[in-house]
Amino acid sequence: MNEVNQLESLVRRLKRLDIKLEMFGNAPWIYLDSVNGVRVTDKLHSDHKFTIAFRNNGTELTDIKEIFRVIRKCINENN
Repeated sequence: MNEVNQLESLVRRLKRLDIKLEMFGNAPWIYLDSVNGVRVTDKLHSDHKFTIAFRNNGTELTDIKEIFRVIRKCINENN
C-alpha cells in the first residue's frame, strides 16, 4: 500500500466502525489527540503526545499494534 494512503485508510476503516480519530500535526509529526472524544494521554515517540505517524516523503504509521492498543483503551474508557 502506498505510504501516503496508510493513515487515510486507517481513518476511513475506523470511521465505518463508528470510531472517530482526531489528530493534529506539527511537521513532520502527526499526533493522535482523541478517540471518540476521549483525550489520548499516552505518549509514543514524543515527550508530549502520542505520535500516530510521521510525514517525510509520505506518511508512515509509527506502530500499528500500539495505535490499536491506545484506540481500544480510549473506547473502553468511554463505555
